[in-house]
Amino acid sequence: MEDPKVIIMLFIACFLAYLAIVKGFEPLLLLPIAFGMLITNLPGAEMYHEILFADGYVHWDLFGGHSGITPGLVDFLYLGVKLGIYPCLIFLGVGAMTDFGPLIANPKSLLLGAAAQLGIFLTFVGARYLGFTPAEASSIGIIGGADGPTAIFVTTKLAPHLLGPIAVAAYSYMALVPVIQPPIMKALTTKKERQIEMRELRPVSKMEKIVFPFVVTIFIALLVPSATPLVGTLMLGNLFRECGVVDRLSKTAQNGLINVVTIFLGISVGATATASTFLSTSTLKILVMGVTAFAIGTAGGVLLAKFMNLFLKNKINPLIGSAGVSAVPMAARVSQVVGQKENPGNFLLMHAMGPNVAGVIGSAIAAGVLLALFG
Repeated sequence: MEDPKVIIMLFIACFLAYLAIVKGFEPLLLLPIAFGMLITNLPGAEMYHEILFADGYVHWDLFGGHSGITPGLVDFLYLGVKLGIYPCLIFLGVGAMTDFGPLIANPKSLLLGAAAQLGIFLTFVGARYLGFTPAEASSIGIIGGADGPTAIFVTTKLAPHLLGPIAVAAYSYMALVPVIQPPIMKALTTKKERQIEMRELRPVSKMEKIVFPFVVTIFIALLVPSATPLVGTLMLGNLFRECGVVDRLSKTAQNGLINVVTIFLGISVGATATASTFLSTSTLKILVMGVTAFAIGTAGGVLLAKFMNLFLKNKINPLIGSAGVSAVPMAARVSQVVGQKENPGNFLLMHAMGPNVAGVIGSAIAAGVLLALFG
């Protein structure tokens, strides 16, 4: 190994694997990413060739093996990332596992989910200030949505050369939500606000849950067409869950399909983190901007909840606003934990799930907006 950067990358890959296995940091994706990073940096492995995807395009003419390059396994797996297939299939599975009932029961939580996307757009501005192009800044900003597949979807289309560090940052910070969010939540709220108890949510009918995916898909497709692949597959998966007539499809989307795609996605994304692209000052900037995006998104949701309370008779506990960053269901659990520490009789989990699932939709819409502007 002539290049010392390769040794550093192998160390980083093993360290990420350690975080996934020993510390439990988003292991379902961080472990495949770490192993993909390992195999792509092993000298002579030849499993991934950056030249096949140079300049953001798939060079199909080079896949035939007539150019002196023999495509490796990861080259073929990466096509699913590059063509936007894997993130959409992940969203299909997420939709099948998600209950949108809390959002339907309390539509106001949609605003909290939207406010938490503030981190995306303010980080975009910050990244531009640091010298990134609009496309690169969009890919960095989307980390603030706390939604790994969305970050990957946007980055493969706008800044594929940054995919490795952005994916690592997105999933690492998602795992650190219980560490990042509580100090911000406490700093922006008073003890009295954290003790606010909320009314039990109204029951949501099966009909409402079935109609919801159709309404959201049609509305988003007309409003932000570029967000349709993500939102459409998310809603299709949810329709599988709620309609009650395709249990086999729902179970497949929730288990077998999403598990297979997660493996392919993780290995492929990790393989893009070659020594030449990952070890740069840009990676350090991305890591800093990523945590900034999370912090701003958390603050945005909390502050909007406080603002809404100025006009609401039935007050909202501002802690649920932080769940709008869409790390489902981890962010909602953080709201519950922080709330119960202040008031043991406080049960915020289902209330927090409203902005939490709204954040998933919100981050997909934000991704669509950025793709429409800079794609």
